[in-house]
Amino acid sequence: MGRDVSAATISGMDRRRYREKVRRDLDVLARMLGESQFDFERPHIGLEIELNLIDAAGDPLMRNADVLKAIADPAWDTELGQFNLEINIPPRELGGDNTHELEQEVRDHLSHADACAGEVGAELVTIGILPTLRRADIGEETLSANNRYKLLNDEIFAARGEEIRIAIDGPEPLRMHTGTITAEAACTSVQFHIQVSPDRFGAHWNAAQAIAGPQVALAANAPFLFGHRLWRETRIPLFEQSTDTRPDELKAQGVRPRVWFGERWITSVFDLFEENTRFFPALLPICEEEDPEAVLDGGGIPELPELALHNGTIYRWNRPIYAVVDGRPHLRVENRVLPAGPTVADTVANGAFYYGLLRVLAEEERPVWSRMSFATARENLLRAARDGIDARLYWPGLGEVPAAELVLRRLLPLAHEGLDRWGVEPSRRDRLLGIIEGRCLAGRTGADWQIATVEAIEDRVGPRRPDALREMVRSYVGHMNTNEPVHTWPIGP
Repeated sequence: MGRDVSAATISGMDRRRYREKVRRDLDVLARMLGESQFDFERPHIGLEIELNLIDAAGDPLMRNADVLKAIADPAWDTELGQFNLEINIPPRELGGDNTHELEQEVRDHLSHADACAGEVGAELVTIGILPTLRRADIGEETLSANNRYKLLNDEIFAARGEEIRIAIDGPEPLRMHTGTITAEAACTSVQFHIQVSPDRFGAHWNAAQAIAGPQVALAANAPFLFGHRLWRETRIPLFEQSTDTRPDELKAQGVRPRVWFGERWITSVFDLFEENTRFFPALLPICEEEDPEAVLDGGGIPELPELALHNGTIYRWNRPIYAVVDGRPHLRVENRVLPAGPTVADTVANGAFYYGLLRVLAEEERPVWSRMSFATARENLLRAARDGIDARLYWPGLGEVPAAELVLRRLLPLAHEGLDRWGVEPSRRDRLLGIIEGRCLAGRTGADWQIATVEAIEDRVGPRRPDALREMVRSYVGHMNTNEPVHTWPIGP
């Protein structure tokens, strides 16, 4: 979804041509997989971080175009809402000094961007959902000024035929309708990428699915939406609902949602792209001139642009990525389950936990997905999103246990072993995984800190939720800029 599109009126002929091009791309991908086109020496990792813009009071600020102009760095780009930005950190090998360099590089990028944002009266904040966001902030007029967002909004509502209903339970349940997809812009996340060989893709994707619940339980950072206290990671149900193209009748028929955990373990990356083609109609049926068969027959590497664009409108929590880099094709798993923030240290620690655990689980002789049902993995994710670090999760050999206990007893030692296999320097490994351990021992994630701090403010000044949220956000930003992990932050403003 990163590519620009031109404003267009889409016809039935456009849709038929696009469907045919996607199928041709899929056939060519099958050939490439069979011909071992994807050989590589050592996998690389990558990182994307979505951020919010706020003003001096802590409210959302609709000036991403002005902030991007001030930053003037191609690593930065717009996101769906005018109060969003995204940074793409260049890929690198995992191991050696790269882990330390990654944390420092991200901090340098954010510090520079924040200074530039200050020139137009903005500040950056990394958080799963900006707590001060109001319903008035999610109209179509707050979409970023990019044709692809307007076209995507129009196509989702053309497919749906009615307003989107947002219904999220929790301590303060939320019920509302919206006529725009801009509610999705409230969901700001971090995405971890890892390059994978075709023969190992299935194992890595399955492993990533299996650990999605523990990941979210440890990193929840989105307890408030439109003034309501909801799930610890409200971003999960909000994203699922705010881009849903299905009216109730299609849900009842079992039509798959665009934001999708999936429904089965896989054996090949082809399984996922084939499901995309079989289950999901096009949202942005825009064709390029490339003839993928001719390119491959001529010894070139096709970009498969229609297949890639279609994949970009299907929001799997672990998404397959096909890309051509420096003339060579590669495959990646894009891990999308985690919220942004609270600090760079927390973010890189989340990445260390993920990459370390993924390495070991993908290489096990008796893999975890052979001992756990796919439905259980999805249920773990939902429990983790609802209850955060207090969630009870299932794991083979342990049964149903508290998330912190699961991590301390079973998953953290595996993550240590995985980082050793990656060649991460021991002191860096211990510091980053020590942050994960500290969260488990303290029982505090970003979501827990937000809830406790709002409660402390309301106890002091009374139940004025908007003011309490603003004060909490100002305190959050101050702690965020210290880069001290969230489990060490004092409760209160």
